[in-house]
Amino acid sequence: MEGTNVYMGFDIGGTGIKAAIVNVETGQLLTEKMRELTPQPADPKSVANKIKEMLDKFDYEGPIGVGFPAIIHHGVAKSAANIDKKWINVNIEHLLTEKTGMPFYAANDADVAGLAEVKFGSADSAGTVIVLTIGTGIGSGMFLDGKLVPNTEFGHLYFKNSIYEHYISNVTRKKEDLTWDEWGKRFNGYLKHLETLFSPDLFVLGGGASKKFSKYEDQFTISTKVVPAEYQNDAGVLGAAMYASQRVSS
Repeated sequence: MEGTNVYMGFDIGGTGIKAAIVNVETGQLLTEKMRELTPQPADPKSVANKIKEMLDKFDYEGPIGVGFPAIIHHGVAKSAANIDKKWINVNIEHLLTEKTGMPFYAANDADVAGLAEVKFGSADSAGTVIVLTIGTGIGSGMFLDGKLVPNTEFGHLYFKNSIYEHYISNVTRKKEDLTWDEWGKRFNGYLKHLETLFSPDLFVLGGGASKKFSKYEDQFTISTKVVPAEYQNDAGVLGAAMYASQRVSS
């Protein structure tokens, strides 16, 4: 599958890996989104093998973007959130390019999801916009007048001798068997903290929990507007493909 605006995106999470071929100009997924479980342990060799296995099932040759749950600096993982710590200091781009023979471009998973929401979805707004992805952990992407401020990792703000994502992630909600109202109150406290720190104009909630936005939105008491992501779980693969497109054209 080829075309000027056709790129492939991978979204690597602590629980699953998603992939699709997309049109980065229209935001349309050109293939059905493939999802496979993230290997356990999720070390570099195992994940690279899974990426190669998934890629081989697509009719695609060309640049590939990948959203990864870590701080990414020039393609190198500087942290490892909800994935094996062996990824720290690994050049993700080099590893996956060598494994597959295709050029890979890596960025933080929430950052690329935010790119998709800014161009096509709910984050198309002036001012300061914070996109939060709610899944195994809490990812964050911050945008100022549409420009990305990379690697914010607001889910890792310290809270109760731990970090916020251990208190408010979707995985935590399930583990503690919280009702949507109980979880929504927790999340509202987190948003209040971010509101105090950054005075944003808009919060956009993405990831798995965004599909159930109507079940907890009435728990939000903050003054900042809060909306669900338009692309929900598709934002990761779309944004990853967009990131590859940007890197190729830069």
